[in-house]
Amino acid sequence: MLRNAMKQGARKAQACQVIGISVRTLQRWRNNCHNAPLADKRSTAVRNAPSNKLSDAERQRIMEICNSPEFSSFPPNVIVPTLADRGIYIASESTFYRVLKANKLLTPRRRERSYKRPGAQKTTAPNQVWSWDSSYLPTPIKGRHLYLYMMMDIFSRKIVGADVFEQESGEQAAELLQRCIWKEKCAGKKIILHSDNGGPMRSYTLLAKMYDLGGISSYSRPRVSNDNPYSESLFRTVKYCPQWPAEGFTLLNDARAWVAQFVNGYNLEHKHSGIKYVTPDERHREADKEILAK
Repeated sequence: MLRNAMKQGARKAQACQVIGISVRTLQRWRNNCHNAPLADKRSTAVRNAPSNKLSDAERQRIMEICNSPEFSSFPPNVIVPTLADRGIYIASESTFYRVLKANKLLTPRRRERSYKRPGAQKTTAPNQVWSWDSSYLPTPIKGRHLYLYMMMDIFSRKIVGADVFEQESGEQAAELLQRCIWKEKCAGKKIILHSDNGGPMRSYTLLAKMYDLGGISSYSRPRVSNDNPYSESLFRTVKYCPQWPAEGFTLLNDARAWVAQFVNGYNLEHKHSGIKYVTPDERHREADKEILAK
């Protein structure tokens, strides 16, 4: 085919480019075939092994060294220099890495805590999965803040509990959790309480109260901000609503009164886009099915 194309006026370089070979490859094929019909021999070519290729014995020696008690907890970038200090050279660091990878041993060789991505929490009814977090509330005094705690049901987006405190602690979070569970009458129903890895969320007081009430803890990955999206979205809704006091809250009771008013309007009046524009309270009472059917 290539010869016919060249006889009809095609240039050799362009013809070789079309079929995916170089002119030098074409010349080498012609020299080896002595003008016999040309064929693509790249797939069947016999390629000699590199002269510096490791033997099976050398690979086995690398495995024995890496798995020995002395070096079992060290990576190749430590093993190779250590052996070099003793006048021993077997292979380069990259070769050590390749051998370990080929034998599926290229894993962390130190004792360190590894975090796995948490499994997605699925909910099909109210009071199965709750999400909670805390956020700052501003005050007129620079450097002083109040702390807003909010717990919401992921299924209905209803705020099941909220309160404002002057300090951030696990004891206050445990108190709020107990009030929410008693209010929803779901003690012992194994509610999953999801949160980030903040101090109050990891508090032993909160964990003890949660387990005492039959709850199950769930946490976000460290330094991953989008593992708790419902609470983060809720805080944005709070702080960007038109009634938000930009000058801050002067008294703790003023902040609590404002939050209570917001929670009441959010649960009973706010048409939530994430639940097909019904209110969180209607979704929580499962009255949304009849509303949406109409």
